[in-house]
Amino acid sequence: MSKPVVRSTNPEIILDQHSLMPLYRQLYVRFRAEILAGQLKTGTRLPSTRALASELGVSRNTTAMAYELLLLEGYFESKVGDGTRVAYQQPQPKTPDSNPPTTGLSVRSQLLLNTPYPGELYANPQSASTRLFRAGQPDVSFFPFKTWAGLVAKHANRSLPGASHYQQAQGYLPLREAIATHIGITRGVHCSPDQIILTAGSQGALDLVARVLLDPGDLVWVEDPGYLGARGALLAAGASLVPVAVDEEGLEVDTGRKLCPAARLAVVTPSHQFPTGVTMSLSRRLALLEWARASQSWIIEDDYDSEYRFSGRPLEALQGLDNNGRVIYIGTFSKVLFPSLRLGYLIVPTKLLNGFIATRRFIDVHIPLLEQMALADFITEGHFARHLRKMRLLYLERRDALVEALKQELDDMEVTIPEAGMHLVAWLPPGMNGRVTAQLARLQELYLVLISQSCQKPFPREGLMLGFANNTPEELRAGVKKLALAIRSG
Repeated sequence: MSKPVVRSTNPEIILDQHSLMPLYRQLYVRFRAEILAGQLKTGTRLPSTRALASELGVSRNTTAMAYELLLLEGYFESKVGDGTRVAYQQPQPKTPDSNPPTTGLSVRSQLLLNTPYPGELYANPQSASTRLFRAGQPDVSFFPFKTWAGLVAKHANRSLPGASHYQQAQGYLPLREAIATHIGITRGVHCSPDQIILTAGSQGALDLVARVLLDPGDLVWVEDPGYLGARGALLAAGASLVPVAVDEEGLEVDTGRKLCPAARLAVVTPSHQFPTGVTMSLSRRLALLEWARASQSWIIEDDYDSEYRFSGRPLEALQGLDNNGRVIYIGTFSKVLFPSLRLGYLIVPTKLLNGFIATRRFIDVHIPLLEQMALADFITEGHFARHLRKMRLLYLERRDALVEALKQELDDMEVTIPEAGMHLVAWLPPGMNGRVTAQLARLQELYLVLISQSCQKPFPREGLMLGFANNTPEELRAGVKKLALAIRSG
């Protein structure tokens, strides 16, 4: 008796070209759901990837990638001469729908369900095949873990017994003092330790800012393209986002003024714009500060990876240019030490400090103490500065290796060479489809992040955000060869 064949002309198979979910993933989800629901029985023969692609009007790579996932997860099986069939499935209990009903959730929570989470833009850190080009990931193999472990152990044995009660909401004072000294020298930031609030990374800082300064419906300028973590924190506070374009000088302040002159906040990454990598010009910085002064608005400066400066004298932080107390500065140790440390900080104008501290007490009181103690010593004993110097040279070598490889293998791509940070942007030639490029790259075991994934409005150019910090020059050169192969195969 012949086995049934899936008819891809079924009108229920619809792929949304405009969805954030890639086409291959939509197809994978569709097949998987039908198998688990019993609509596709064990042994059902599937059409070939070529035939299905033709009938759906998509590239063969799309169907091939969906089939590959289903084969790997055991939903499909393939035998030479017998094609691809639905594999035997053990009966499974009903699992929640991938888009469960949102009854009972707040409007803001529902918004967050539909907002891409930054972690989903990066590869699985446990997967060696997708380590290449991961943005935002430092090379932790060079971190002095033995030194760090010694400092943690010292404070666990000597300090914690006498400091096991509740602490100040702002955080451990010696660490705040060390941070104030460091960023005053390296970033031109003007502050006292009393203005610093330690947080759970930069995301915790963004969340606290949004809670303190925003009421539901308040308007906020956000860079477009921009950091999705900031977007999520603002939406969670009920803010209304005003996307403001970014060009080679950073945020277009005049555009922001025209769109929404009385916005409550502007959230910016002036030292190394995320994701384009440009540095905000001095004239734009001064214009932004003047707007904030005139409109009595606030500026959130996210200085997420400016410690890695490769050339030229860095422009001092926006906060250091602020004479009117309108800038709230965010720093983090996730990029310069290791991400799971989850330590960041806010520098708050004195007139806002009491409100920030009061809000902080009702969120989580304060962050864990032991790591704060260890980090204070790590900075004051000179380990932090030595580690930074070593990694800055290492990342410079890797950045240059990636740039050179791109020039050799893909000379038709324009590359924005960053003066700081851990990633660069390679701009695709006009007319090249970024989604198709990313899908083809996955077949080469590359996970690429598109600039458009960080945009709220259509962006005139499509680019690839390529991290270089977590790969050796040899790995980067091999990765570019794979990328070139993927692009040429399209």
